[in-house]
Amino acid sequence: MAIPLAAGMPSERLEVRGAAGHIETICDLPAAREPRGLALVAHPHPLYGGTLDNKVVQTLSRTLIELGYVSVRANFRGVGETEGVHDHGVGETDDLLAVVQAAQAHFASRVRVAPPVLCGFSFGAFVQTQLAQRLAPERMVLVGVANGRVAAGREYPTPPVPPDTLVIHGEQDETVPLANVFDWARPQELPVVVLPGCDHFFHRKLHLIRKVMLGAWQAAPVD
Repeated sequence: MAIPLAAGMPSERLEVRGAAGHIETICDLPAAREPRGLALVAHPHPLYGGTLDNKVVQTLSRTLIELGYVSVRANFRGVGETEGVHDHGVGETDDLLAVVQAAQAHFASRVRVAPPVLCGFSFGAFVQTQLAQRLAPERMVLVGVANGRVAAGREYPTPPVPPDTLVIHGEQDETVPLANVFDWARPQELPVVVLPGCDHFFHRKLHLIRKVMLGAWQAAPVD
């Protein structure tokens, strides 16, 4: 079952129906300020333990809340209370679009109508690149983005992304080789922020993700 990011942090559950049924969705709200927008955070591969409570996903969400966004996390098909079975990113993209539309309608009176920020980790980052082909995001943050042939022989044909996309990758990523990300980013002339000494899951280095994101947004101090 999905849990709020921290005790006392405002959160809401959102009822979302996708093509395969119910999509478990939790929305974490910034405290002491009016939300500046919506941000959708996608988790890593569901067949390898990925959930919306993943530590990298939580780090992304907390940072987005610190930046003033409503952070929307959803479980992919077959995870938690989300119905359906894994669809290799196809149905998952449809589901994320349904989540965005539901969140925009739900928060219409509290958040200005604007494109969402799309964030994702690993498989979730790949799915967000698919979603970005169908809607124009405010901005994207892709951490450990899957591209090319990765661990377990999986293959990801990751499409290009907007030029202001923030790409963060671990120097010692054992799941998605750093070279794969450079091969994808190079023809786009897209900068990649490489975190030294970090593996795919950023063990003991999660604070660096937050630091890079806050710097990219030039965030003001938290109220």
